[in-house]
Parts: sequence; structure tokens; C-alpha cells
Amino acid sequence: MPSLLLTGAAVATVDAAGTEHAAGHVLVEDGVVAAVGAGDPSPQLRARLPVGTRELDLRGHLVTPGLVNTHHHLYQWATRGFAVDSGLFDWLTTLYSLWAGLRAEDVEAAARAGLARLALTGCTTTTDHHYLHPRDGGDQLTATVEAARTVGLRFAPTRGSMDLGASAGGLPPDSVVEGVDAVLAATAEAVARHHDPSPGAMVRVGAAPCSPFSVSADLLRETAAQAAELGIRRHTHLAETADEEEFCARVFGARPVQVMEDLGWLGPDVWLAHCVHLSDADVAVLARTGSAVAHCPSSNARLGAGVARARDLLDAGVPVGLGVDGAASSEQGGLVDELRQMVYSARGRGGPAAMSARDALRAATAGGAACLGRDDVGSLEVGKRADLAVWDLTGLGHADLDDPVVALVIGPTPPLRLLLVEGRVVVEDGELRTTSEQRAVADLVAARRRLLARR
Repeated sequence: MPSLLLTGAAVATVDAAGTEHAAGHVLVEDGVVAAVGAGDPSPQLRARLPVGTRELDLRGHLVTPGLVNTHHHLYQWATRGFAVDSGLFDWLTTLYSLWAGLRAEDVEAAARAGLARLALTGCTTTTDHHYLHPRDGGDQLTATVEAARTVGLRFAPTRGSMDLGASAGGLPPDSVVEGVDAVLAATAEAVARHHDPSPGAMVRVGAAPCSPFSVSADLLRETAAQAAELGIRRHTHLAETADEEEFCARVFGARPVQVMEDLGWLGPDVWLAHCVHLSDADVAVLARTGSAVAHCPSSNARLGAGVARARDLLDAGVPVGLGVDGAASSEQGGLVDELRQMVYSARGRGGPAAMSARDALRAATAGGAACLGRDDVGSLEVGKRADLAVWDLTGLGHADLDDPVVALVIGPTPPLRLLLVEGRVVVEDGELRTTSEQRAVADLVAARRRLLARR
């Protein structure tokens, strides 16, 4: 890869000090950030640039770390637009019969489309929670890994699971649940095949039982023990809806957060999706245990689940990242727009000072990296991986906004000039450079048609 020197742009590093440069430079070499600073590059820096270094004058642009998506269900990109006026439980029961027909080729097509959408909206690292594994569906987790390689994003797939079918009092149909032993074996196989614990890894695998209302206590205990043995992170849904709160009270006699703590499912290796319905005591437990939260404001609004206490979580010291959630419950599927949603939903709950544009940018970058256990992405600092986004603020929607971070977060969604992952160009001038968007569309439509035909 040739070296790349970015000059003249505003730079929001999102480092621990919140360092920003009104006009600065970033040098990318060998897949890492080699220099970042204010003003023009020094003569000494220019003197050591390798022959063939590409230089971009980016006056009027903003450089940020690449955005980090902390919750998704990529397979759902092929099933958007169903049950659009339903809450979570009715939405799930509507869609389970459709998802039961998933095959690996469908998942790969849906994942490629969803990942392409993420890339085009500034995302360089994403997770995926794939918890539904029909018995004749093939290796669907590998299908998502291959899609991520094609698009070029850093990827944290999780081997999800459900073992509590409808006949045992759970929500999903029995046809899409697995036994505990099968789940553990599949998780071990996924880790052996795909997981890379080394610095700068492009793929790291996690374990992810679906939710308290679709998995057994035994599965939660066993996956926690296995994850500790394998050295991988854990993820699940929690406290998303009032229905879940009622289910946990009826089945376990406790609130969702307490259920998970009792089962050994909280800790610094855990990040939890949604966490909308939290008491003050719940917030304190998450902070005490070091558990992180993937905040999904658009999905929560679309399903009418409520507004998460993001400000309270941040104030308590809980790591908070942003997630788009599955595209069947957040049809737009783009990450940059979640920053605005985070600000607006928090202010709707707590007033105009409840969330700033910079709070949201930090959640979408450094906060997301913390959720995924990554200390090599999420900020622009020397030695970190060269995952970054360049936003064009020269047009009608942004030219009169003096604060570039406010322009990005509160203003219209800006054009994406450049997206780098590991120093490689994934998006340039608003177009994917790693794969064909038109092919992704055609394959997605074909996958959707196959799914509908199997219903």
C-alpha cells in the first residue's frame, strides 16, 4: 500500500484528551497512523516520506476515526419492511418464520449489502450478532466473514445462539433453536477457524446467546465459561423492552440486569445491546461490573421500545458505543446517522445539555472500540490502525457551519470523501472501491426472493 498524507483538513482525533486541530495533517504508512498533528507537515516529516506517497489537500473536510458499529444482525438486510408498526415481540414472531428459511448464500448476500451500507456511512469496524442457525442453513457465520473480507471492513462476528424454543416457554419456534452442546461445539469451531487475537486483527469472534427470553440459564452459564476459556468477548441483548422486563420477573423473579449478573453474564468482557429499561440500581451494576452498552437509538424508536439512558450510563462510567441494529428494525442501516439520533433522543429525555455532538462522536468511535475490546482503533493516534473517515463539509449543507464536529453530527449527513481500513481505500468520493454496489444490490434482491419463496 502506498503511504498517504492528508493535509489541510480539520482533524478530530477522539483521543483521551479530545484533541482537535482546526487544520491539521495525518500520515498513513503500512496500515497505521504514522503522524497526526496541527498545521502543515513539518519539513522533517516531508523529508522522510517514501517515494510514491499520495497527498490529498482536504481543506473544507473533517477527518475522524472510522466509526465502530457495536450491534447488528446482517442477515436482516434481506428482510426489511416487515411488521413496521409492531413492537419487538410481535415483530419477532412475524419474522421468525421467514428467517427459518435462511441459507448461507442468502446470509452472504444480505451481509455484503449491509456491510456495504455501513462502509458508505463511515463505518470501518463492525460486529454482527448472528443467533439464528436453521438446521439445513449451512455455515452462516463463515458467510458473514467472507462478506466482510469482500467489502474490506474490520469485523467482530459473534456466534449467536438460541436454545429456548416455543415448546419450552421461549419466543422462537423450535425449528431455529439448538442444544447447548451443539452451540458450544459450533462456537469453538468458529473461534478455531476465524478468530485472530493479534494486534490489528481483521476478524475476532465472540460468543452471543440471543436474549433472556430465547436462551436457557444453562446456555448462559456454559457460554460464559467457554468464552473465558477461549479468551473471547461476550454479547447479548438486554433490557430492550417492557415485555422483556415482565418475562424476567415472571420466569426468574428478577429484573433483566440482575438475572444476567446472577448467571455470571456481566463483566469487562461483556457488551450488551440496547439496555433501554434500566433502574438506577441497574446502571450502578453495569458500572460496577465494567459491562459495556451498545446504544441503538433508531431501532429503539422504530420498535417503540423506549429511550435508553445513555447520559446516565456515560456519567456512571459505563462504556457506551453506537449500533445500527438489524436492518429489519432499523431500515436505513447507516451508522453516521446514529450520531444525530443519539443526541436527539438524549435531549428529548433530558434536555438540551443531555448530549453533545462530541459525546456522540466519541460513542461512535472510541466508545465502540471499548465495547469490542479494541485498543488499536477508535482514535487517531500514532501507532493505531489507519482506520479513518474523511467527510466533505464544503457543500450547501455544511459550508456555513463553523464547528466541523457539529456539522457532521447535527447537520445533514455529509458526503464521504474517503474511508480507509488498515490504510486501504474502501470508499472514495462516495463510491465503494472494494466491491460492486450494483452486484450487491442484485444479489440481495435474489436472496430476498428466495427467502419469500420458502415461506
